[in-house]
Amino acid sequence: QVQLVESGGGLVQAGGSLRLSCSASGLAFSIQDMSWYRQAPEKERDFVARISWFGGTTYTDSVKGRFTVSRDNAKNTVYLQMNSLKPEDTAVYYCNAHRNDDYWGRGTQVTVSS
Repeated sequence: QVQLVESGGGLVQAGGSLRLSCSASGLAFSIQDMSWYRQAPEKERDFVARISWFGGTTYTDSVKGRFTVSRDNAKNTVYLQMNSLKPEDTAVYYCNAHRNDDYWGRGTQVTVSS
């Protein structure tokens, strides 16, 4: 059974930092493309960042230069380092694994106060 478990969310002031983690089990982690998405209240789930199975990274424009996605295949974990956080970054952040199928975690809440 595939499980993705996010952690590291919380409440932070604008300008602060958080590091999200997503621990995966039940799948071949090293060959998955791993992504982070976020969903603000009453909005659709949006792409944030991706790290491919071979290490290439992609970011949505609004987080470039502030967020960094990384992975540790030995720990079956993907990270999202978020710096210079803004109130508009407030959302539930979800981890996604993709190879032939898509798997999702249950999300972790990030709240940035102004």
